[in-house]
Amino acid sequence: MEKVIIFDTTLRDGEQAPGASLTSRQKLEIAFQLEKLGVDVIEAGFPIASPDDFKAVSIVARDIRKSVICALARCLKQDIDAAYNSLKPAKHPRIHLFLATSKIHLQYKFKKAEDEILEIAKNSTRMARKLCGDIEFSPEDATRSQHDFLFRVIEEVIKEGARTINIPDTTGYSYPQEIYSLITDIKNNVPNINKAVIAIHCHDDLGMAAANSLSAVLAGARQVHCTINGIGERAGNASLEEVVMAIKTRKDAFSGLYTQINTKELFRTSRLVSNLTDFIVPPNKAIVGRNAFRHESGIHQDAVLKKRITYEIMDPHDVGIAESQLVLGKHSGRHAFKDRLKSLGFHLNDEQLEKAFVRFKEVADKKKDIFDDDLRTIVEDEISVVKPLWCLSSFEVTSGTRIRPKATVCLLKKGKGCCGVSFGDGPVDACFKATDKVTGYKAKLEDFRLEAVTSGKDALGQVSLKLKVKEKIIGGRGSSTDIIEAAIRAYLDAINKLESK
Repeated sequence: MEKVIIFDTTLRDGEQAPGASLTSRQKLEIAFQLEKLGVDVIEAGFPIASPDDFKAVSIVARDIRKSVICALARCLKQDIDAAYNSLKPAKHPRIHLFLATSKIHLQYKFKKAEDEILEIAKNSTRMARKLCGDIEFSPEDATRSQHDFLFRVIEEVIKEGARTINIPDTTGYSYPQEIYSLITDIKNNVPNINKAVIAIHCHDDLGMAAANSLSAVLAGARQVHCTINGIGERAGNASLEEVVMAIKTRKDAFSGLYTQINTKELFRTSRLVSNLTDFIVPPNKAIVGRNAFRHESGIHQDAVLKKRITYEIMDPHDVGIAESQLVLGKHSGRHAFKDRLKSLGFHLNDEQLEKAFVRFKEVADKKKDIFDDDLRTIVEDEISVVKPLWCLSSFEVTSGTRIRPKATVCLLKKGKGCCGVSFGDGPVDACFKATDKVTGYKAKLEDFRLEAVTSGKDALGQVSLKLKVKEKIIGGRGSSTDIIEAAIRAYLDAINKLESK
């Protein structure tokens, strides 16, 4: 088995994402979790960038003892000295040098010739190697560099002591086949490449960072630069969780390769980074997104209940998620609905299940998320009355600060429809009076209570009321995302109970 080294740059490149600034204390908190995750190399920061960045690298170097602690430096003496000084407390220090090698950067950023850049790369590597035994060198914008010059730079910095050669797709410009060819060409054209580990650093500008990184691994790269949740400059970096789980899940493609990442800590690490950077993890984010192991489609839910692997290629436990979730919504089927009700303690016969399912679908069309409390209310509503005489067909209300409330309520009785129209003191009162005109009852409202079953703006509202009809007190209950509809349903529930008696 051959190890793929995981180089995490969340604290350096990840923090460079606009708005993701971290304090030194927050960086240390993330570093502890990265060490627990099993990350091989933690790039703790860019010490020359600011006093707090220097401090952050120093405290991470002091307190993290298992992972290699890396500091970034340009090929400048002051950068190298700052990196070295910040890493003094580290048990396993590494200095990461970078220098652009593409013609675009040479012409517009440095205004230097290739030979000048080559000498800077050699001298800086030699200087850093005298201070630290572990040197990584990155020819910035490697994927847009001329291959002959790129090969020369790599060969010379290895001669000067670089132990890791990182190939950055700095602008996210490349694609998987191109990355594979580049790594292969480096292996075939740099005579001393066997003296260094080839690494890959991909950005996600075209959405291919993880795919490009994995392509490099297939070509022979044995270190991958990545960040938690894929955060980083512009569109971000290769996502650590995606790279790691791809290698673990597709053992057929990545035969003989492994990482030392404790994948059960992935979800916890993702949430920590999200909380400290205030970068929300998209719900559809691979591996750690809220929807990564949730199923709403009835077809999918039915299959997952029969055999999880029908629609899940990974076990949620492997990434630190407690279990898959069958999300009940408008696309859900009877199988998932029945299974959830059973877990809530409801054992319904076929007729009751069908009634509850129809009502569930009505609510699901109006509500994004259906919670367990919603289900309890729906079921209790539908099984509380056997064969109701009166059913709500539709209603319409006109109301406002300068308008007298008016309601039209249409009911069904044994399949036949009838509507009533009435004014009232408020929209609910108008609906009740319109209902009375249809049913023929003259009920007096004795008690009325409204409460939200669940949280959120689209919460299911539940109305509980008591009616006095001919000296009898009858209770009723109804629910809906529309509180007026909930009130009408509760009113009809009481009338139907009276009819059944």
